[in-house]
This record gives sequence, C-alpha cells and structure tokens, in this order.
Amino acid sequence: MTNDQSLSYAGLPEAPSSYWLESTERKQFDSLKEDIEVDVAVVGGGITGITLACLLAEEGKRVALLEAGRLVTGTTGHTTAKISAQHDLIYDELIHHIGEEKARLYYEANSEALAFIRERVSKHHIECDLVREDAYVYTTTVDNIEKIDKEWAAYQQLGIPGERVERIPFAIDTKAAIVMRDQARFHPVAYLQHLLTSFVERGGIVFENTTALSVDHGDPTSIVKTAAGHTVTCRNVVSCSHFPFYSVQGFYFARMYAERSYVLALRMKDEYPGGVYLSCDDPPRSIREVTYNGEKLLIVGGEKHKTGQGICTIKHYEALEQFARETFGDLEIAYRWSAQDLTTLDNIPYIGHVTQNDPHALIATGYRKWGMSTGTAAALLLKDMILGAENRYEELYSPSRFYSDPSFRNFLSTNADVAKHLLAGKLEMVRRHPDTVEPGEGSVVQVNGKRAGAYREDDGTLHLVDTTCTHMGCEVEWNEGDRTWDCPCHGSRFSFKGEVLDGPAKKPLKSYTE
Repeated sequence: MTNDQSLSYAGLPEAPSSYWLESTERKQFDSLKEDIEVDVAVVGGGITGITLACLLAEEGKRVALLEAGRLVTGTTGHTTAKISAQHDLIYDELIHHIGEEKARLYYEANSEALAFIRERVSKHHIECDLVREDAYVYTTTVDNIEKIDKEWAAYQQLGIPGERVERIPFAIDTKAAIVMRDQARFHPVAYLQHLLTSFVERGGIVFENTTALSVDHGDPTSIVKTAAGHTVTCRNVVSCSHFPFYSVQGFYFARMYAERSYVLALRMKDEYPGGVYLSCDDPPRSIREVTYNGEKLLIVGGEKHKTGQGICTIKHYEALEQFARETFGDLEIAYRWSAQDLTTLDNIPYIGHVTQNDPHALIATGYRKWGMSTGTAAALLLKDMILGAENRYEELYSPSRFYSDPSFRNFLSTNADVAKHLLAGKLEMVRRHPDTVEPGEGSVVQVNGKRAGAYREDDGTLHLVDTTCTHMGCEVEWNEGDRTWDCPCHGSRFSFKGEVLDGPAKKPLKSYTE
C-alpha cells in the first residue's frame, strides 16, 4: 500500500480486529497428537459446534470438539451478534415459496433458540451483555415501502408480535419500518466461554489447530482423518465448520455462495436509544449497541459483496465510517472487522444428514448472516437427531430438500457466476513485477510467466503465493481491507502467506518462497 492510499482511510484502525475476540480472555487447547475414540466428533468451534458439544456432554456422550484454528475465531467471532428471528425481510418470501406452515416453523425454531440462550444465561448467571431489544427492519427508499408492507402482512398471518412504524430514533430519513418485539443482543464470545467450560468439566475434549480433512464412513463407526495424520473414531460426526469439510458429498460447494460484510465498533458521546436495526436497502446498514466490562460501543455493520468480487474492500469500511459520522456525529473508531457468511439456494440453512444414505454424518451450514439464533437452533436439532429424539424442524432444514422455486433458478445463477470468474481469472493478463509491490501492499503479479500473488510486509519481507485456489482451481483475488487472498468462485480465503482461513479449500496456496 502506498502512502497516498493510506491517507484515504486515516480514521480506520490499520488492521482488522474483532471487538468480541479482543475483549475476552480465551482458553487455549492443544492440537490432536494421537488417535482417539469417542461417541461424537464435532468439527468446528463456533456457536453451533460449542453449543452442540456442550449439550451432548450433558447427555452423557463422549465428545471431541475439533477446530482447524482457534475456537470462535471464524464467523462467530466476527458477527454483529444479534439474536433474533427477524432475519431481514424473510417471512413474506417463505410463505410464498414453502408455505405458511413451514414459514411459521422457521420463526418458532429461531424463537426457541433465543429462549434457550436466555434460559442458559439466567440459570448460570453468564455475564455476556444479554439485553432484550426490539428488532427493526427499515428502508430509506420509497421503492421498498411495499416490501415492508408485505412483510408486516406476513407477520400478521403468522402471528408474529410486531408493529409497522414510520420512523426509527436516528437521523435517518426512514420511509417505513417493521418491528419484531422482544428480541436480543449479546456478547457471543463471553457466552460461549461459559458453555466451553461446562463442556470440559463434563469430560469433553477440545483440540485446536486440528484440521479435519475427510471421513471414512462405516457402520457402526466412522473415522475422521486430520491433516496431521491422526484419527478420531466415532459413531457420529458433525460438520459445524462454516463450510462443510466433507462438502463433495451433497455438492454443497455448488449449492451455496459466500458473501462478505463489514463492521465498525465505535465510541460515541450520545446515549443510545435502544433497539437493534437493519436496513433492507442496498447496501444494507446494521446498528446496535454493546455494553461489556464497563465499556459502551456502537456497532455499525453492513455493505456486502460476494467473496473475492467487487470493489477494493477498504472502501466498504470507508462507506460505513461515512454513514456512522453522518448519523451519529463525533465518533472514534475502536475496531474494524469483516465477516463471511454462506447463503443456500432457498435462503434456509442446511441442517441435518449430509446425505440420506448416511444417518451418522450431519452438517449445519448456510446461516445467511443470522448465525446466533440459527446456530443455536441447529445445535438443538442436531442433538435430537443424534440422540434419536423427534424434532419437528428436521424436515424444514433437511439438506436433501430442493424447492423448484427458487432453488433451481438460484442453482443456475450461482454456478454461472462461478464459471464466469473461473474463466476470467485464467484469461487475465498480468504484467506487474513483484519488485514494484510496496510495503503493506498486496497485488497480483507475474512470476516466471505465471499469475502469482505478492504481499510485502512493512519490514520489506515479500510473500509470493500461487493464486490458484486449492479447492477447484479458480484464481484468488487480493482483499485490501483484510489483507487476504479470496476466491471469487466458492469463497475460500487464505492469509497473505497462503494459509487457509475459510473453506471449502483444505490445502494452503503454494508458496513461491519455499
């Protein structure tokens, strides 16, 4: 990055850092160093994996929790942390696509997840800033008023407590808004630290820096193979790893797409009026407050684009900063970070059996930015499925479902987009030489006549990687805002050194410095 470039966002912290992760002390765990045998292997240390592991341990199951990096450092540690059944404008869409009965089930599943979190926090006196809030979706454009009205009609049809209003309590020219009563927000990492402690106290075992690569399915047991060569033999295996680590089964890489969004945590002088807010405009805006350990911060999120696609990512942070200053006045930016979320073909998560042929391999993925409620709902459903208990949400979330509208249309558009970016990356003409890359800058360059990725650290150290994604061969693009290499096809992300940050890729980018 040149000096001229850095001046354009001088108000932003130099590097991304999540408030949720920075404001809590987190336990560290060793990696798996031997073969083990348990009842259930849970892969993925976010809200779904930790909650599920804790619930199963409480039922007397021997459970191993495996995480490729550090616990809660994925999407869970980079959320806006609203706990709500109000997932943008979703209920009018659900009624039309899957019917009133299943739309109501969707609402009830997420409402029960919120009730579970509240009960858990109350019973165990967890200090995690859990606050009841009304949730708003608003619009600043006349064109979206009809959408708000249709959603309000859906609320009334489904019996959802709420209200149609004209204004929200900010200096925002709101045209219409809808309220869902009695939702919540919290500090997700503080909450999950308590569940993790309970899990370990009940005999649960945790392994960080342990990458699960594949599963050899069998009956009565399956074997999870890790990158270090060790194995976990188990009766049931559950992928809660954001993107399923055994994604070839079920072709999940072709049935979801990845989007990035952006967050600022700001110190403000004025009192916050309460509530959590989301605009249904493009680009969206999210607003909430956090109060934790005596510190109050305003959390402003929004912007969105498919991973590896779009404008220079730092401009999304700048847009949020401009919105925050125009709306709330004098502010100090304390943290900035971004998140990655997966969306399914019909906007309903995939939770359940990976395929209909294997009852002991399960997944949870595709939360579409609503992982706090959906991730908890997933844990509750998966627990019942593993224990053999009936659960009325199983059919709703079944990964094997396929609704002709909109699933088929979205399947075609999603994979046409993949093909376009695969071809564009291969045909791109690159002429820049690595020597021209400045300290703090990343860029696509040419090395020995081939496309490569270069990043130069502030001390002058140059990192060169092969830009061919190790998942399916698309060419990754540089993410300026987060200093990562992102794949525009299926959303894999790599550090500037080539290390895997997000799947579906399992292997790092080849390094030219080795």
